[in-house]
Amino acid sequence: MENLLFTPYKLGHVNLKNRIAMAPMTRSRAIGNNPNDLMAEFYSQRADAGLLITEGTSPSPNGLGYARIPGLFNQEQMLGWKKVTDKVHKKGGKIFVQLMHTGRVSHPLNMPPDAKIFSSSAEAMKGEMWTDQKQLQPYPVPLEMTYDDIQNTIGEFVNSAKLAIEAGFDGVELHGANGYLIEQFINPTVNKRTDQYGGSIENRLRFVLEIAQKTVEAIGGDKLGIRVSPYGVGSGMGMYDEIDETYSLLAEKLSDIGLVYIHVVDHSSLGAPEVKPSVKIAIRKNFKGTIILAGGYDSVKAEQDLKEMKGDLVAFGRYFISNPDLVHKLQFGEHLQKADTATFYTPGEKGYTDYQSN
Repeated sequence: MENLLFTPYKLGHVNLKNRIAMAPMTRSRAIGNNPNDLMAEFYSQRADAGLLITEGTSPSPNGLGYARIPGLFNQEQMLGWKKVTDKVHKKGGKIFVQLMHTGRVSHPLNMPPDAKIFSSSAEAMKGEMWTDQKQLQPYPVPLEMTYDDIQNTIGEFVNSAKLAIEAGFDGVELHGANGYLIEQFINPTVNKRTDQYGGSIENRLRFVLEIAQKTVEAIGGDKLGIRVSPYGVGSGMGMYDEIDETYSLLAEKLSDIGLVYIHVVDHSSLGAPEVKPSVKIAIRKNFKGTIILAGGYDSVKAEQDLKEMKGDLVAFGRYFISNPDLVHKLQFGEHLQKADTATFYTPGEKGYTDYQSN
């Protein structure tokens, strides 16, 4: 019987050569927040994946929360990303950019001087964030976004998506997971608002649905996906009673808007609470498009979940860091190299583009 993992798949307007996606992974190599030749080399080395999803890329100066993450909100950044997409396409790959606005997960030292740290509410995250200038620093209290701030930010997402298509990306993924700005609106343990963007499930979903709707109008639904992490505890997210209901409704609304995929990440392999099967089933049932599964997969578990029709594609993360030829290794059962965790977020080629392929 044929292994589904290695069969072609049609994702909207894009023909994928297999059902393996490379998950988005922050790697902090974008000096000055600009994509560069080193990043083009990294992605092109992994172009055998059916779909590459880039590291989180900010649609706004206000979303550049981490040190050395890339942006996509001006011409220079667009042209930098064009080098990446050209190199990936030359090797037969397909690539979506992940738009990640960090919101309160941020520090002024990692941002341009005139940038602002925004969130749904003015509540600081606990803990500290790395800065190149002063190492670990406490998270500051974010500004609670006004109605105008929200509209401006939605506009920034749309503008960034347009630049993504101009840069040659096959599509865009909204980062609605891991406790960044979009999830800071979805999750009521962070969102304390009393206006139309807070309170009820419908109100807390309004921000992400408006971004999705306006982005679809700008670039087309077949070029837009989203990543979500129900039950995720990353970046200070807390548990709440309405998780299942929230993501069930979100899947239904995103299906109506016409997104091409929902990318569901389950961080339980890293110690977070498990995403209940009931949530995954509800998302699958309520969303007409493609489902990408992620979180602690090996080829055996991936194949099983594809055969059981729990999803259509499976994303692999850390394995891709140290195995640029991961697709070949999974297909032929070859030994996987271990990644050097000390170089996950350091600048330069070490631990980034210097892993050997067979």
